[in-house]
Amino acid sequence: MGKSGGEVVMQAAEIHKALEELARGIVECSLDRQKLVLVGIHTGGVHLARRLQKVISHNYHLSIPVGTLDITLYRDDWTRLHNQPMVKATDLPVGIDDREVVLVDDVLFTGRTIRAALDALIDYGRPRRVQVAVLVDRGHRELPIYAQFVGLQLDTSSEEQVNVLFSEKDGVDQVVTERASA
Repeated sequence: MGKSGGEVVMQAAEIHKALEELARGIVECSLDRQKLVLVGIHTGGVHLARRLQKVISHNYHLSIPVGTLDITLYRDDWTRLHNQPMVKATDLPVGIDDREVVLVDDVLFTGRTIRAALDALIDYGRPRRVQVAVLVDRGHRELPIYAQFVGLQLDTSSEEQVNVLFSEKDGVDQVVTERASA
């Protein structure tokens, strides 16, 4: 049982191994490593992007900038989720025009979060290329969106939740599945 009470599908060591593979894929597929920028989608994607930056720096001796992207007001369901949305900071440390942007998120599900992130990103410039990196791809797409870099492909039911826990905020690194509350 995980910290959140569900079934643990990844522990810290497996998450680290997945990060190593994600970093390798990102670096190897880059058209120009000097133009790479990682952009983490709040909140889980930010933790993941920062970790990927460290792995890339350590393993490949590259200094890749990391930005954060808030998509709250770009979501197509924000009015259903919140009366008063909690807007977080978007911080892009470099311009994204003509850059290779890797959008980073913890879980890819319906594709709507990535769609919102693309809308938000384009408000900041015109990247040369945008790719997606996720720790977990759980399927159930509603939009024609996919991730180029995936740590774990996980078959889930639509009733399940996939929670990625990070030591930075949860005190433990785990990926946990659990039945959604009725």
